[in-house]
Amino acid sequence: MDMAVPSPLLDKRLNVFERYLTLWVGLCIVAGVLVGRGFPALVGTLRGWEFGEGSHINLPIAVLIWLMIIPMMMKVDFTALKNVGRRPQGLFVTLVVNWLVKPFSMAFFAWLFFRFVFASWMTPMEADQYIAGCIILAAAPCTAMVFVWSYLTDGDAAYTLVQVTVNDLIMLLLFAPIISFLVSGASSLTVPFAVLLYSVVAFIVIPLAIGTLIRWWLIRQQGKAWFEREFLPRFGPVTITALLTTLVFIFAFQADNIVMKPWHVALIAVPILLQVYMNASLAYGLMRWLRVPYAVAAPGALIGASNFFELAVATAIALFGPESGAALATVVGVLVEVPVMLSVCHVCNRTRHWFPKEVAA
Repeated sequence: MDMAVPSPLLDKRLNVFERYLTLWVGLCIVAGVLVGRGFPALVGTLRGWEFGEGSHINLPIAVLIWLMIIPMMMKVDFTALKNVGRRPQGLFVTLVVNWLVKPFSMAFFAWLFFRFVFASWMTPMEADQYIAGCIILAAAPCTAMVFVWSYLTDGDAAYTLVQVTVNDLIMLLLFAPIISFLVSGASSLTVPFAVLLYSVVAFIVIPLAIGTLIRWWLIRQQGKAWFEREFLPRFGPVTITALLTTLVFIFAFQADNIVMKPWHVALIAVPILLQVYMNASLAYGLMRWLRVPYAVAAPGALIGASNFFELAVATAIALFGPESGAALATVVGVLVEVPVMLSVCHVCNRTRHWFPKEVAA
């Protein structure tokens, strides 16, 4: 797919952090590796700051992840659920792709590539870790960035909110069981379900509750227009800064692995890219077949392609530690997210004539 997007569109609709997120992630790799190799004692001290011995929950990273996730959860509007019956075909396709296709296709591709295609370049334990990380990444549907992608494709913003809200509610129930089932089935790893459940509470339930309360209270005090136009944008730099700082920590912990096996980053990206484009194409094709309006079809394809990578990173760290191959795999998802999603946006914009002229209400 052509990954080019007209620069005026990007200048108008993406801020500098969003537009060049892949570049910033690349710089974080360099910075993290330099810190990890140059200051091993410091990194060892930071790695030891955990909530409890053997918990894998690194205190600095946990704080940074909350700074990432809570602002995103403030965008979830449960009042949108009253529109859940509008455009049922679009919502049906979104849910089928996200929960019946995406995690399972990712498990298959990760198993195929890491167990067979790339087996000669990695150990069985590394393959298990990368499989687990890819599955965790695919089991978390995108929450925040999908609003940006929807905007870039002139998607129906209200309907995108419905899709995201319903996905987040389902994620509360299915995220942990799907990861436990697929990781155990596709690798030799055993996922401690108690730790996975704790991750759901720590990184979904609590941030969602805090974000919902803040949203409700501020809208009641200042109004919805002020909250969405004035308050939420202030958290953009905070979220991005927390994300990039988290990546520096992770790559500092991963420094030795990356220096010794830098090609593993490219190998991990292959199944991720394959399943992203497959799921985006599947969702978009089903929307066209069902004659869903373009303003609903485009966001549906984008939700099927993108991931809630902040949650995936947090979960991989909680389960396997920040220095694990699983954490590295989820971070590769961050690395490829922006160029991949911009390419999907470009294809959607070029093919809007495939869909009915009707405009979603």
